[in-house]
Amino acid sequence: MTAYKTIAEFSDLSPEQFFEEIAPAQKPVVIRGFAKNWPLVAAAKHSPKDFVTYLNQFYTGKKTKMVVAPPAANKRFYYNDDMTDVNYVSGEERVDLFLGRLLELMDREVYPAISMQNTLTSEILPGLVSKNRSELFPELEPRLWIGNEGIVSAHYDGSDNVACVVAGRRRFVLFPPEQTCNLYPGPLNFTPAGAPTSLVDLNSPDFVRYPLFKTALSEAYSVELGPGDGIFIPMLWWHHIESLAKVNALVNYWWNGSSAPDSVSPSPIDSLNLALLAMRDLSPKQRDAWRCMFDHYLFHQGSDPTSHPKAYIPEHQLHILGDLSPEYVKSIKDYFIKKLQK
Repeated sequence: MTAYKTIAEFSDLSPEQFFEEIAPAQKPVVIRGFAKNWPLVAAAKHSPKDFVTYLNQFYTGKKTKMVVAPPAANKRFYYNDDMTDVNYVSGEERVDLFLGRLLELMDREVYPAISMQNTLTSEILPGLVSKNRSELFPELEPRLWIGNEGIVSAHYDGSDNVACVVAGRRRFVLFPPEQTCNLYPGPLNFTPAGAPTSLVDLNSPDFVRYPLFKTALSEAYSVELGPGDGIFIPMLWWHHIESLAKVNALVNYWWNGSSAPDSVSPSPIDSLNLALLAMRDLSPKQRDAWRCMFDHYLFHQGSDPTSHPKAYIPEHQLHILGDLSPEYVKSIKDYFIKKLQK
């Protein structure tokens, strides 16, 4: 049995403490009681039926995205056996019909894994957020995820993320970004749910095929959350999530990154794809040389051309290394649009 590391826990975090101390440190933390006063959480704690009834009072009748994995998938939303497709089907369905189906499946011994994913509450359940508002994110619209027992393999997001369990229980296993090389990431551009996913089955790892995963496990963190509990998952931290009850729900807030509503374009993930395209034919020695350039200009290893008192380039000549006006950003984007069209 894996001896996971423990995630630091807090309760009653103020917005100032979270955004000035916790988030800048880029380490995961558990926020117990994040949504303890929400009526949505109270309904879920009473019974799954009350939880469904509470949601339906806000429902507009619009459809949203649903996914279904057959019993043979063992609750895991993933690739099929030969990685030519995924092992689930997706489509759109009415939320009230989906929630009714969720309750029906509770009495079955064999059942598919079903999930309503990444739903914007303002479009489907207007009024829900105003009755269940976060002190940390009073103006940020959350996403809603509802389903039965299911497994989402380790993946990362391009934004900082606070996820809060509002019904059921969920287990989180987190890996720091420096373990990426030991997690055997799958394709960048063909993924089960939009983000690159580890090819290792956490619950049944094949250490012959994936020997470096043992190192990743030695650096992994784990926690189980119940209704009202939240977790801060920093950008690029890998997270494996298991829903442990037949009625589970989670809301999450993305901000400050490529998944956020106001994310910049191009995103860091876009830049990674462009770098792979631009440098794919370089020799190992040439890639090592470019690593030095990225370390200097982007990651500021050693001398820093931009930060005082170490800055050594005059501020008026920093150009893309310095503060950028909207007009200058547009000129850079226009340059690359023309460049990529050649």
